[in-house]
Amino acid sequence: MTTSGEEGACHLGIRLKRLGINSRSDHIIYMREDCAVCRAEGFSAQARVRVDLGDRFIIATVHHVSTDLLSDGEASLSERAWALLGASEGDCISLSHPALLESLRKVRGKIYGRAFEGDDLSIIVRDLTEGRYSDVETAAFITACSARDLDGAERIALTKAMVDVGDRLEWPRTPVVDKHCIGGLPGNRTTPIVVAIVAANGLLMPKTSSRAITSPAGTADTMEVLTKVDLDLAAIRRVVESEGACLAWGGAVRLSPADDLLIRIERALDIDSDGQLVASVLSKKIAAGATHLVLDIPYGPTAKVRSLEAAEKLKASLLGVAAAFGLKAQAVLSDGTEPVGRGIGPALEARDVLSVLRCEQDAPEDLRDRAITLAGCLLEMAGCVDAGAGAACATATLDDGRAFKKFEAICMAQGGLAEPPVVKHRRAVEAAKGGRVVRIDNRRIAQVAKLLGAPDAKAAGVLMRVCVGDSVEAGALLYEMHAETTGELAYALAYVDQNPDIIAVEVN
Repeated sequence: MTTSGEEGACHLGIRLKRLGINSRSDHIIYMREDCAVCRAEGFSAQARVRVDLGDRFIIATVHHVSTDLLSDGEASLSERAWALLGASEGDCISLSHPALLESLRKVRGKIYGRAFEGDDLSIIVRDLTEGRYSDVETAAFITACSARDLDGAERIALTKAMVDVGDRLEWPRTPVVDKHCIGGLPGNRTTPIVVAIVAANGLLMPKTSSRAITSPAGTADTMEVLTKVDLDLAAIRRVVESEGACLAWGGAVRLSPADDLLIRIERALDIDSDGQLVASVLSKKIAAGATHLVLDIPYGPTAKVRSLEAAEKLKASLLGVAAAFGLKAQAVLSDGTEPVGRGIGPALEARDVLSVLRCEQDAPEDLRDRAITLAGCLLEMAGCVDAGAGAACATATLDDGRAFKKFEAICMAQGGLAEPPVVKHRRAVEAAKGGRVVRIDNRRIAQVAKLLGAPDAKAAGVLMRVCVGDSVEAGALLYEMHAETTGELAYALAYVDQNPDIIAVEVN
């Protein structure tokens, strides 16, 4: 939504009728294809129009209605557009052709190999966050940045542009620490554990996290199973002032708001390019007021980052852009050859997190060890302990119960701590032959979890029963599929039947 005064004059009034259509974030206007306004102005399906109501306007995409759902002289809006305009049933709106977007010319230039220069990216990001880009145009920008990767200067410029269009948090003391995993590794849910450990040692960690982009769960999806995560800025401040940390969904606040718009389209395209990844990660850390950051970069043949060479390249880019903004950062290159923990999916990953924090006897050791490593790095970077003593401090904080006590306090400050839900439908996947587990395909096991309904179906996902290197007999349980509906279970079963080597077993 934008205030009036930036586009051409409006005319041709039309009345609103509410149909209650939810298009999520895209702004849609529904009109009869034979209405006088569409004929006079040439508003064809998928055309972009400016919609004015009082001192507010939006840019919306036209969808045509060919039935009597709407009368001539009536239009409807998607629910998001109603909210942004503050519209009511029967309001009279004005429609006009929007001014041409100069920034789209810059996007087309990138498609054909020209670099973004000057304030190109600032203008693009501003237009994007003001709702001037349709989903198709946003997809073009994402694809251009992926196919024609951003260079160092472009990555800095995109990061700055994404910070500048949102809010920024400031804190009364430093250091302010943060942590981020590049992703691509199912079940690698270290963040809640790291937050609990470092906050228990007195550090500030106002953690805002994303929902899943191409994975079965993001940190926000997992934490939402346990507590309230859609906190506004005032609530984030209150929780951090009380407990030293929070575990909130970044999409509920305007910290790098362009990132949430990009993530929604990236999820649909299954694209997560390096240049936008760097800007996405660092813009939110800078906006949240972080001074020290540890980055987890898993790499492996089926991880997001495929090789050590690619991991080193991404590390250099992240550290270089971070340094340009005065953010002290350290990157940890980690094993990305197989999933971490046992659960893949929000509730199943939440169970792993609680198991580690509660020091349960069967807690997944790999998840615990990774969290200790990352928390130890932050403790050392922030000066809480001497160099080399971070892991021991993190271990002690877990073992003596301080980490779980702090996690519980953070959750209670955010609205309470719940136990993860369970599903009604389960199906075992067994080994067809005996031997040794030599490979687990991260991408395909994640796809199984998504077909089962994760992350939207919170209790759905995959429960791993083996790791690489394990010896199994024919008929041994490799993993369990958890689904909330029989339909989703059927989809996943069909995929598993077509991909019997998701977990590869070779005869000893």
